[in-house]
Amino acid sequence: MKRITVVFLLLTLLVVGVFPATVDTVSVFSKKMEKEIKTVIIKPQSYEGQDAFPVLYLLHGYGGRYDGWVKSSPQIKELSDLYGMIIVCPDGAIGSWYIDSPVDPAFQFETFVSKELVAWMDTNYKTVDSREGRAITGLSMGGHGGLYLAFRNQEVFGAWGSMSGGVDIRPFPNNWDIAKRIGSQRDYPERWEENTVMGLLHLLTPNTLKIIVDCGTDDFFFAVNERLHDELLYRNIPHDYITRPGAHNWDYWNNSVKYQLLFFNDYFKSVENK
Repeated sequence: MKRITVVFLLLTLLVVGVFPATVDTVSVFSKKMEKEIKTVIIKPQSYEGQDAFPVLYLLHGYGGRYDGWVKSSPQIKELSDLYGMIIVCPDGAIGSWYIDSPVDPAFQFETFVSKELVAWMDTNYKTVDSREGRAITGLSMGGHGGLYLAFRNQEVFGAWGSMSGGVDIRPFPNNWDIAKRIGSQRDYPERWEENTVMGLLHLLTPNTLKIIVDCGTDDFFFAVNERLHDELLYRNIPHDYITRPGAHNWDYWNNSVKYQLLFFNDYFKSVENK
């Protein structure tokens, strides 16, 4: 009877958050950019009792920063606990679009996130050190980043997502510093094709991918997400596509992230059990 009571109390404490996830704020050196990049790392409360954890790389949007997710969506700490996964939120600077800029050496964020940060995490934290143990997603600019980095680095990430993502940058030639990173669309149209998610679909192989895309019907990126969904259907690329009333704001993303983490948890469990 005493043992049952103790177990019940421990479960109750976990549910009410007495043993919350741990939030680390670290600086990770980027050799390619020759600077330190601030990064938030959320460890589940079970971190000390297990050998290795799957990792979700969670990217912020334009104008955001490394601590944006943990401040505006603190529920991700509870989700880290619930699913037993590490969540990594790197700083992507203002308007990096998570690409390696061909014009600005200070913006080399594809290399940083998909290579330098992943290697640093696998060295310094108890991660599942394989494609099957990594997922990536984000909101807005970070939604572009989640799919862009995954499409171009399929050996690194096993599951991919986007929330309200700018999945086609071509209709927005004068917005959000994109031209500062890759040059103007008029002068460098090929760069706009090469650095948009919609221009990379030829890299995908059906039935080898786990993709989730989510966008609200009142979002200014809704039309480009609809086109991405239609093109994935046309190419027979399986994916989850969620849309519902909602705009480009934290009310929507706080809802979206719950579905995305459930999706990624299902993926991690499926490969773990193979």
